[in-house]
Amino acid sequence: MKRKNYSTNTVKNYLSGLKQFLVWVDVPIEKVDYPKILHYIDFLLDRRQKPKTINCQLNRIRKFYDHLIYEQDVKMENPVRAGCALRMGRPLPKHLRDEQIELFLAIVDDVRDKAIFMLMLRSGLRVSEVANLKFDAIDFRRGKIFVYGGKGGKDRVVYVSKDAVKALAVYLKVRPKSGSKYVFLVRKGTYRGQPLSIRSMQKRIKHHARKAALNASCHHLRHTMATQMLNAGADLSTIQDLLGHSSVTTTQRYCTVSNLKVQTDYFKAMEKVMQRTSGHRSSD
Repeated sequence: MKRKNYSTNTVKNYLSGLKQFLVWVDVPIEKVDYPKILHYIDFLLDRRQKPKTINCQLNRIRKFYDHLIYEQDVKMENPVRAGCALRMGRPLPKHLRDEQIELFLAIVDDVRDKAIFMLMLRSGLRVSEVANLKFDAIDFRRGKIFVYGGKGGKDRVVYVSKDAVKALAVYLKVRPKSGSKYVFLVRKGTYRGQPLSIRSMQKRIKHHARKAALNASCHHLRHTMATQMLNAGADLSTIQDLLGHSSVTTTQRYCTVSNLKVQTDYFKAMEKVMQRTSGHRSSD
């Protein structure tokens, strides 16, 4: 995985999932067969694991056995066959409406938290990318952030709106004094001055969303940014680059959500159609 430049989080999740399987399995690893994998899937389903979670786990196990077979010369067949994967629905990206965003931001009275949320909402950063943000990745003068080692180990450039820059500047004035290169820090307690964790950021948005009586997550803010950009007329390829999607197919899912742009495009085009057809009728 290191040779393929997977991110630290990906490697950590891989090892954690693999450990869970190795603890569960009751036969030597080289004796695991297809029926045993099916029993494991039933075990995960009994624990109410979602299809997506189970498929990710199966992919980890498949890679593990590929390593044993092709790099360790273990004589066996990979027990994780192509047909193991569970069918998944494709839920549409959830986003917040404009009035909900206005309410949410009005509720957030913590300058650090507001800066965090504004980077997700305006720059489309993932929570892991905000947690790992360092000062040397920010170009304040040009309004840019360089995202190093994003999902899939990909680098990209995102842009920061004026209101997000302002929120960040307000936070930096009260940021705890620390030699840390990370932007967002714990402010009190034993870990004061240490980088704020992903889990802490997720807890903070739940805290504020609860006060606003909203169902909101860090990922909702990222989805909202994409939907707002599409409604404002941005190209899909632009949104794809900003979000760091490998395939435009992922970004196209926002088209289904973004009915406002479809509606606007329809009436704009239909006005032109009616003008042309009404002109033909009058000349007849």
